[in-house]
Amino acid sequence: MNISQAREQQFLDVYQKITRLTSMVLDHQEVMDAIVRSLPKLLEIDACTIRLLDNSTRSFVLGAAHGVSLEYISREVIDTDATMAMVQSGYPVFSPHVDEDPSLPFRDAANREGIKSVLTLPIVFQGKLTGIMRLLIKTERSFTSDEISFAMALAEQVGLAIAHGRMFKEMEVQLDFLREIQALSTLVNSTLDLDRILSTMVERVAITMGAKGCTLRLLNPATNTLELAAAYGVSSKYLQRGEVENERNIKMVLAGEPVAIYDLHHDQRVDYLQQMADEGIISLLAVPLKVDQEIIGVMRILTDVPRVFSSIEVQFAVTLAEVGGTAIRNARNYRKINLLFGQIEEHERFLNDIINSLPHQLLVFDQRRRVVLANKVFLAAMGKEESEVLGMNYGDLCSSSVIGAISCPVDQIIQDQKMKPLVQEYRSGDQQHWFERTASPLYDAEGRIEYVIEIIRDITSEHMLAEEKLQSGKLQGIVELAGTVAHEINSPLFVALGTAQLLIEESDQSPIINELGIIIRNLQQISDLTKKMTSMTGFVSRDYVGASRLLSFTDDSR
Repeated sequence: MNISQAREQQFLDVYQKITRLTSMVLDHQEVMDAIVRSLPKLLEIDACTIRLLDNSTRSFVLGAAHGVSLEYISREVIDTDATMAMVQSGYPVFSPHVDEDPSLPFRDAANREGIKSVLTLPIVFQGKLTGIMRLLIKTERSFTSDEISFAMALAEQVGLAIAHGRMFKEMEVQLDFLREIQALSTLVNSTLDLDRILSTMVERVAITMGAKGCTLRLLNPATNTLELAAAYGVSSKYLQRGEVENERNIKMVLAGEPVAIYDLHHDQRVDYLQQMADEGIISLLAVPLKVDQEIIGVMRILTDVPRVFSSIEVQFAVTLAEVGGTAIRNARNYRKINLLFGQIEEHERFLNDIINSLPHQLLVFDQRRRVVLANKVFLAAMGKEESEVLGMNYGDLCSSSVIGAISCPVDQIIQDQKMKPLVQEYRSGDQQHWFERTASPLYDAEGRIEYVIEIIRDITSEHMLAEEKLQSGKLQGIVELAGTVAHEINSPLFVALGTAQLLIEESDQSPIINELGIIIRNLQQISDLTKKMTSMTGFVSRDYVGASRLLSFTDDSR
């Protein structure tokens, strides 16, 4: 076997090995690693790299490499736009003097690495570009058409392996992700404890995606800053590194789009590079947290190994962020409802305090004449607990209460009758009471009576005061009448008394003098009586013969 045949056999052996791997293994990473390690020796080149197209960012990220430094493969710009456009069209591109061409954006990196020539090959599957494979040479040489064809064939195997591996892996991952989404959705629907939901979410996201950690920050509308809500897998020192709102990746997420970064330490969209290096973070995926299409926060998944986040992983993170948004919405609604209930309870307490502070009995009835409210004054008068009174029928309540059962005003109101305040008398043992009862309707939106409020006012003191005023009026009339009568009597009385006294002085007959003395004494008694009548301030009634009663006058002179 000559050298040419031996080399063809080597090509065939490598190709068979790669095809077997492609058909046997489900992890395309193993296929890529085998290729980048086999080609340098087989094609007498110095290094080989494979980069995969990240659909989420439309950029090429490292998939596998052999023979080059981390600094070289971590550079931000891979090649010129013209070269990348040719590769994306499906054509291989050979760059013979990358260390000398001043137009190449990676010339300095190539010089530091000692790279002279680069062959860039497209990795295609079913007509779609999925990545690029680059063969690197540190000496001046070109590639034969057979070498290029062989490399293209291996690149096709990479595309096939990626497709198969992704298909099986995505199916497996989708199933795992579906279980996690279902579990977190169940948790969201079973509790309103927001802190528990968010802490569980960041933990499960990190574990399910095989990441180092996960953080979740919520936007504070008042300060327009992102505040940490939950974290898993990272240190408190890292979490306290400073504000993150000005990072480019955060701004992009807050604009509504997920952001995947393969190498944080060589990406201008990331700040706090030293803190991330100290924490061991290399790649991240950031997705927006939404509530009803409003972005309220950011969730970031952090890895400590280089990671190309697939579209399935991105969609999983986005979906979980939506679950988190739902949890936040539910928790916020729950807090609003609790606040509303608290306000209602506070208003009810305030209203009850007002009702219970009323000095009068108060009752509220519904359309069925059932008690729905009774204040403390009524309950005290009834000697009952509130639980005993609520729900009682109005008729039963009237018949058993201190207000009596005559002409219940609530019935009149419900029957749409006009009513005036009703005064009722009630006697309990030796005590007598008077009550004034009024009822007022409360109407619903359609103008129908929904409730009736009855107020029962104890007017015993007022009634007795009115009686006292009546008696006082009668007394004043009697006093005024007595004064008038006394005045009218005094004039003829004084004349008669004077005449009788003159007759005694002029008479010398004893019988006449005795009779005149009796007349004078009686006239003096009448005079004393008129004096009492003119100075009278009150009187006392006392019994006399039969049904008659006599008045005894009182005055201030005694």
